[in-house]
Amino acid sequence: MRFTIPEHKKLTHEMIIPIRWGDMDAMGHVNNTIYFRYLEIVRLEWLGTLGNLPAPTGIGPVIVNAFCNFYKQLEFPGDILARHYVCNPGRTSFDTYITLERADDPGVIYAAGGAKTVWVDFPKQKSVPLPDAVRALLD
Repeated sequence: MRFTIPEHKKLTHEMIIPIRWGDMDAMGHVNNTIYFRYLEIVRLEWLGTLGNLPAPTGIGPVIVNAFCNFYKQLEFPGDILARHYVCNPGRTSFDTYITLERADDPGVIYAAGGAKTVWVDFPKQKSVPLPDAVRALLD
């Protein structure tokens, strides 16, 4: 089954991630757990551009679920073009979607995934409203 990103998404970040030899498994392709690492790298890179990395003594984002659909095998060597999208902003949360394609095979999605992100007060372990600056980027 092919995953589709919602039409009302907003592209917020793009980056290149090199495929490392150590990302491969015994079957000769990128291990499925590494795809989640790629999704995390893109998500954190985007949050870093906003100045909103997780802060254990303050407020910030936490992932409450994550998923990934695999369409084609990624293999070393190569570079991945990752595109990060956001949508469905709520009072305390929003959804992220990420597509992964090989930089040398443009337009072909090798994997797509995402996560629900909730803004929390880490010391209180309680959700809080999205900061105005983050909300402005999501609307």
